[in-house]
Order: sequence, then structure tokens, then C-alpha cells
Amino acid sequence: MAATKTGGGVVAGIDTIAQELGALETEGERVFSWRHAALLAAGYETRFAFKLALRADVDLHQAIRLRRLGCPPATAAKILL
Repeated sequence: MAATKTGGGVVAGIDTIAQELGALETEGERVFSWRHAALLAAGYETRFAFKLALRADVDLHQAIRLRRLGCPPATAAKILL
């Protein structure tokens, strides 16, 4: 796809490419990204959030509940993994 320089053509071309690349993301990648973001928001450190998000057998709601109840991230990860 060639980008044009008229008006917003270059930006529109870049947006189209970004949308096409975004469509290449698989359902599994979208689920991982969503789970990872939710775990980070719940207060898990990056390494724990990554490990937990990768595991589809880990109950995301339980992981968030443990943090809300004050369970330290490392302890919660041990319980869940």
C-alpha cells in the first residue's frame, strides 16, 4: 500500500497499516494481553502477571480476589500456580 502526501493521506495510510497489523494478532494474544493488563491493575508485579496471564488454567477472578484481600503477589502466585 502506498501512502499519499495529500491532506491526511499519509496518516490515513499509516492508520490502515496499523489496523491490518492489529488484525494479525490472534485471539490467544488478545486474551493474554487482557489477562496481563487485569493482573497488573490488580497489583501483581510484571513477572507474576506475565506467568499468571500465560496460564489459561489460572482463575483470573481468583487471582484478583486474592490481591483485593491483601494477599502478597508472590504468595498469591504460589497459590494459583
